Amino acid sequence: MPSEQQLIPLQTDIEQCQICADSLPLGANPIVQLGKNAKILIAGQAPGQKTHHKGRPFDDASGERLRAWLGVTKEQFYDPNLFAIVPMGFCFPGSYSSADKKSGDKPPRPECAVKWRNDVLAQLEHIELTLLVGKYAIEWHLKQKISVSQSVSNWQTRWPKTLVMPHPSPRNNIWLKRHPDFETSIIPQLQQRVAQLIIQN
Repeated sequence: MPSEQQLIPLQTDIEQCQICADSLPLGANPIVQLGKNAKILIAGQAPGQKTHHKGRPFDDASGERLRAWLGVTKEQFYDPNLFAIVPMGFCFPGSYSSADKKSGDKPPRPECAVKWRNDVLAQLEHIELTLLVGKYAIEWHLKQKISVSQSVSNWQTRWPKTLVMPHPSPRNNIWLKRHPDFETSIIPQLQQRVAQLIIQN
């Protein structure tokens, strides 16, 4: 079992990481939430620009929707002994410009997962539910390229240990309208599971 002393130095090292700072438009500001007793792991993409400035994961509109999906309060969500929040990239990777012919944030920097991910997950020994939010987390954890829609449609094959989820960003409103079963059928199961784990903590 990892002790508090084992985990805190790792988080300190992460917070001081500068491995890809030169490639980040706003510089390095690694944002994670770690707790040795956490039972729920949220594996997301990377902090957005608002999160970069606030210094707290999912402290934006996406976070409000995610907490609603989970059925938890902000206080519960930001309790590191309940939730570990470990995105694929710990820093804001920048956004696409109009010249890129794309929109939204860029993918997580690949250096982050190579440097840190296995070590972090090895210390989170009490995780009972892993939430894979978005395609980058899905591909890394499931070791395969599979769409969010495909993964969500087969959600019961990995339940109750793992759940694939669309990113809660407002940019995914169209996806949610096209897949109403996610919120009507899957979310109630998720809320029940989260509530059970929180009670047990």
